[in-house]
Amino acid sequence: MAEMACPLCAEDGGLLVWRGERLRVIRAREAGFPAFYRVVWNAHVAEFSDLSPAERMHCMDAVVLVEQALREHLAPTKINVAALGNMVPHLHWHVIARFDWDSHFPSPVWASAQRPSPALQENAVHDRLPALDADLRTRLQAELVGS
Repeated sequence: MAEMACPLCAEDGGLLVWRGERLRVIRAREAGFPAFYRVVWNAHVAEFSDLSPAERMHCMDAVVLVEQALREHLAPTKINVAALGNMVPHLHWHVIARFDWDSHFPSPVWASAQRPSPALQENAVHDRLPALDADLRTRLQAELVGS
């Protein structure tokens, strides 16, 4: 019954970048944060500890690959990684490129904005996302398929 109401069971949860047998990587549509990615476990589980040790390693390998691609393509000030699941209790990791110019920095993306969102910088990041996504697909396919 819980799976029927789960938005991450019903849909990808954003722009699908890559889907493997066990997980998928999506780019979320979060206003003000153009490089906000999620690594979503395909099966409905609520907690990271629900996974086997091999599955946990597989999941974290994907998180690391996303983080590395964000760092290489965008050179952000910081990468935020979080697995909250308070609103959607379906295992997913947030991997978010943060910049010292973003509207919330240095506070979390879920805090109140500290300044207006700078459209020029956001658009510059947004323009680089297709190449980042293509590279990410290649890396995920090469590193995660068969593991």
